[in-house]
Amino acid sequence: MTTLVLAWRYLWSRPLGAALNVLLLSLGLASITFLMLIGFQLAKAFDRDLAGIDVVVGAKGSPMQLILSGVLHIDVPPGNVPLKAVKELAKNPLVDSIIPISLGDNFAGYRIVGTSLAYIDHYDAKLAQGRVWDAPMQVVLGATTARKLGLQLGQSFVGSHGLGAGGHSHGDNPYTVVGILAPTGSVLDRLILTDSASVWKVHEDYTAVDADDRKVMEEEREVTMALVKYKTPMAALSFPRYVNTSTEMQAAAPALEITRLLKMLGLGTDVLRAFAGVLLLTAGLSVFIALWSAVRERQADLALLRMLGAAPGKVAALLMCEALWLGLVASALGLILGQAFAQALGWFLQLDNSLLIGGMVWPVELWVVPCLALGVSLVSALLPTFSAYRVSVLALLQSR
Repeated sequence: MTTLVLAWRYLWSRPLGAALNVLLLSLGLASITFLMLIGFQLAKAFDRDLAGIDVVVGAKGSPMQLILSGVLHIDVPPGNVPLKAVKELAKNPLVDSIIPISLGDNFAGYRIVGTSLAYIDHYDAKLAQGRVWDAPMQVVLGATTARKLGLQLGQSFVGSHGLGAGGHSHGDNPYTVVGILAPTGSVLDRLILTDSASVWKVHEDYTAVDADDRKVMEEEREVTMALVKYKTPMAALSFPRYVNTSTEMQAAAPALEITRLLKMLGLGTDVLRAFAGVLLLTAGLSVFIALWSAVRERQADLALLRMLGAAPGKVAALLMCEALWLGLVASALGLILGQAFAQALGWFLQLDNSLLIGGMVWPVELWVVPCLALGVSLVSALLPTFSAYRVSVLALLQSR
């Protein structure tokens, strides 16, 4: 205990140098912590939101755009597909179930999604208040949406055209809130859910000229995409090819597209990881120089300790404990900064209602950070510690 206390006092006897070493090491550790937290939360979000969805069928275009817009709701869809074509797909013997998704409107930046009740059941969502819809123009709010918008059961609002705020208002067709979902941690939390018929009604009422025109529009109804679940995993070999070659639609596999997305993001994370490595290397050199200089500056103190009966190992332990304190302080600060950076990113992303990132989490892999901090500090202290261990009391006294 005396050695630990003395090492702590020695560490802060040079406050500017100690603060610089802690700062350098903390920044490197914070960068690594940030990358690990974001990687963990992205993987968790993708696994959660893509679970049970084998393929997404929609308009031809970018497959990744189809996944991002229809499953994660962070992009615009490539277009619409005929409702009749989707109903034909539902008859395919390889298809177990289909969930329709209709996009096009929003309220205060939150997407209004026309779908079926199966979409709520897919994510095992439970109602916190109210009930599900049983008629058009009734909506169920996700937990985050309800909290951010302050909407309550029975209140009405008017949607706007487009997936971002600022579009034309559909003032003749207000929606009524009939239910609010409990938090699920999934994409449902940030959506406004309603029956597909609500989306058709809003746009048909807005564009139909007369009864004949409305009848034509009803026969040509469209959906934005369909979330498909296979009856058997073997369907993955033939169903997407059938859709892509035999229909005017395209089939995109979420697992494949998200893998591609993560590879694209990999370059940026590699650069940040390299930057963190440079910071850690710089911090390690700084710690080494500081401790090496400390051994030279404290020769008189070391000689006095040896004369008072301290064994060479005790003197060496003093230097090692000083490095240990440095690693512990830097690891704590690095973890706090990394969590703060992740929280800040989560707050920023939620401004446009995109991925839910943020919140205090501690994946098992995060224990690497304090281990890395202690490792860098202790390795940097090896040579100065060895030098302190070999200090000769006689040589020190003769040099004075």
